[in-house]
Amino acid sequence: MITHDPSEYIRGIKQILISDKKRIGFLFGAGSSLSKKSEKTLTVPAIAQMTIEIVKIASEVDKKYEQALAEIKNEIGESYFNIENILSNLEQKASFIGEGTLNNLKKDEFLNLIIEIKKNVRKAVSVHKVDETKIASKEIVAELVHTDFANWIGQAERKYPIEIFTTNYDFLFELGLEQKEIPYYDGFCGSLRPFFNPETVEDLEFLPKQTKLWKIHGSLGWHFDKETEKILRISPDDNDILIYPSSLKYKDSKKQPYESLLDRLTNFLKKDDSILFTCGYSWGDEHINERIVSALKTNTTSHVIGFVYDKIQAENGKNQFTLTKESKLSELAQSNSKLSIYGGRHAIIGCNYGEWCLRIEPSKEDSVNVDLYFDEDSPTYSEELNKEFQGDEIWTGKGEFKLPDFHKLVTFLNEMISDNEIKKIGTNVKK
Repeated sequence: MITHDPSEYIRGIKQILISDKKRIGFLFGAGSSLSKKSEKTLTVPAIAQMTIEIVKIASEVDKKYEQALAEIKNEIGESYFNIENILSNLEQKASFIGEGTLNNLKKDEFLNLIIEIKKNVRKAVSVHKVDETKIASKEIVAELVHTDFANWIGQAERKYPIEIFTTNYDFLFELGLEQKEIPYYDGFCGSLRPFFNPETVEDLEFLPKQTKLWKIHGSLGWHFDKETEKILRISPDDNDILIYPSSLKYKDSKKQPYESLLDRLTNFLKKDDSILFTCGYSWGDEHINERIVSALKTNTTSHVIGFVYDKIQAENGKNQFTLTKESKLSELAQSNSKLSIYGGRHAIIGCNYGEWCLRIEPSKEDSVNVDLYFDEDSPTYSEELNKEFQGDEIWTGKGEFKLPDFHKLVTFLNEMISDNEIKKIGTNVKK
């Protein structure tokens, strides 16, 4: 069976991260907003849990809503029944229903249900607020994993800025970057009524030294202004808030925000020597996956490394890992040498599916570094022995790769700072 040595690939990742020739990007999904540094860490529920909670709340508001949502679940299928698809479905129906009814709802009832769902989405992801008026204190923000990630970003001068793509609506990345006083650009220009500027998003050389934050599924504070037909960034407490793209809104505008932001992801990957790391992203968004795969098929030297958290707890209480050789994501990576997927127990690298396994047992000095990214299994014992004897342990080299956990990834990144590797390359870039 093919095996992959995690220490070998970690060395490669470190070389990528300290190189002044690489464009470094990260794609973060809901898993990054679930990650905890301590019990004080602000977190946002994953979309599956959020969907369950918000559907329950909406169903309790009106029995008609409960019936409509149940019918929509049957229409689109349970696997696609999430907040994003529900909103798109409701907005489509509200746009063409006229005087009739659908799912036993009239037009105004569809609109009210949309308002109810968006209100509760906004409430669920507004963890940046302590109460109705206050933003989380700097002591609370200091406990965010996102703040530690921002700390890593701020430790070196780079030829190319870090690009952050995220499907999350919340302000956790904003909180972390601002706590560390790191300037960033998110596609909006202006101060009184900041507007989304697609031309600047398309331009890879715009603000060449600033970190970029691209919220490719929308965000709190995004508002479609009917009068100007622009996307504005306003108070996230406003009732009329743009959360997720409807297939009908902006249909006449090629520069609509979601299309522009996905174009940015594509164009980033089409640049030679671009490396995109994913973490907390389940690879469940087909429109994003298609963009990534399409970009990698062009004549580019770019590469995508996906850290995929595939550990689940089975009914018997034992951990299982879902990245199998036959899984959809595994098949995708096995057909594209520019896409590597690193799961907990297995990885697909160079189109080869294999198990993580250290080839050489680490020395005591090396174990400290290995522990940052790999959790070795406890030694096994020879079958002839029914009890443990010192010296009879059999080292297997197998274990769990840690970096699919956003917190562990950020800890690993910051440890590179303490090794002074990032600072050294930062000095070189300035020369």
